[in-house]
Amino acid sequence: MAHPPAHGATPITRKDLLVAHLETGCKPRDRWRVGTEHEKFGFRKADLAPIPYEGPAGIRVVLEEMARRFDWEPVLEQGLPIALKRGAEAITLEPGGQLELSGAPLKTIHQTQAEINRHLDQLAPICQELGIAFLGIGAQPRWSREAVPWMPKGRYRVMRDYLPTRGRLGLDMMTRTATVQANLDFSSEGDMRAKFRLALALQPLITALFANSPFLDGRPNGFLSFRSEIWRHTDPDRCGWLPFVFQDNFGFEQYVDYALDAPMLFLYRKGQYLPAGGVPFRRFLEGRLPDRPGTYPTLAEWDLHLTTLFPDVRLKHYLETRGADAGNSDRICALPALWKGLLYDAQALEEGWQLVADWTLEERNAIHADVPRLGLETPIPGGGTLGRLALRVLEIARASLHRQQERNAVGCDESIYLDKLFHIAESGLTPAQRLLEAYHTRWNGSVDPVFREEEFETFFAKCG
Repeated sequence: MAHPPAHGATPITRKDLLVAHLETGCKPRDRWRVGTEHEKFGFRKADLAPIPYEGPAGIRVVLEEMARRFDWEPVLEQGLPIALKRGAEAITLEPGGQLELSGAPLKTIHQTQAEINRHLDQLAPICQELGIAFLGIGAQPRWSREAVPWMPKGRYRVMRDYLPTRGRLGLDMMTRTATVQANLDFSSEGDMRAKFRLALALQPLITALFANSPFLDGRPNGFLSFRSEIWRHTDPDRCGWLPFVFQDNFGFEQYVDYALDAPMLFLYRKGQYLPAGGVPFRRFLEGRLPDRPGTYPTLAEWDLHLTTLFPDVRLKHYLETRGADAGNSDRICALPALWKGLLYDAQALEEGWQLVADWTLEERNAIHADVPRLGLETPIPGGGTLGRLALRVLEIARASLHRQQERNAVGCDESIYLDKLFHIAESGLTPAQRLLEAYHTRWNGSVDPVFREEEFETFFAKCG
């Protein structure tokens, strides 16, 4: 969750200070954690309509009741609750009312699953009383963009005006997509580089395994992951994959240069988000804002700017992996488990990289373009498919999690959270394909049953 910058902070005028600021994210291995964020669509059970902010069963009531019953601290904007905080956890709102749990950085995936279940257990009685529920899917399956209510957050008003000037699906990204994301640590610039490269190279594989957005406006949309296709048409200045990450000299400075050249979405002044006119942040650093010459940014304003960049992998004081469609609670922990297996073990990190190291930029670009439609059938260099690659990657991650030996109370290690992904890879059927099969058979050409069958519920992973 992005917070407005603090006032009174020291102005920054040099790029090297921004590089040094990113470097402070380096942590020794014993402090590595994994944070998990997931989004979900709220709907009224009576008519499946999206939940508005106001009203007797609105998102505002949900936030107020969560705060009242479970000791969450409200975050207010213009006097309205727009988020909740409790320790390192947060509950936030996406533009179309998608409810997000931004989980705390945790040592094990077992702790992450318990955190998610606690969140869902707290939501359950409130939802039952209000006649609402939440759906785990990558794109709003039934309701048009015009039918989705907007949340009263100032940054979203600015983005609502700006993004349509950059891509034809920017407003769909804001209102009609949902994701699950894993955040991971690094120990040094070299470690960050190795993890960033592998994570970025494998984002199309993640998109394929988690593909779960085959419907739009009440019918199939021709894609398995329309959420990822939407991101391809949102804003070329701040979205997509980053070829420069694969260059030999990539490091913190190169990412800072990318962020400096990205247009600013907004400035935060006197409690309000103001349009920044698409001016690159570099001009702010140089004191050359058109209407504020001689004004320089603070580190907090730089951090806020970093939250407005949406590449497939994003660097802040940790790495955010952003390629997966949202799903139900039985698949959420599969994502952090997979990345913990691949990135938190030196052997797995090297083995994973050897699978994709020789791909050219042209080949990576083709895979990135094909995967929203083809999923696991996307061709890869050497004559295979992402589906065949998935099994090799999952085996590497499983072996790594065995070596890490983080066990729960009944003796299971974290590899149990990969079981769903193995089932997907072995069957060759993504979640989206299973939904499409149901749509064409037992759902009789209606998407309405998806709201019932993919409704969020508490999940417990089992050994064996």
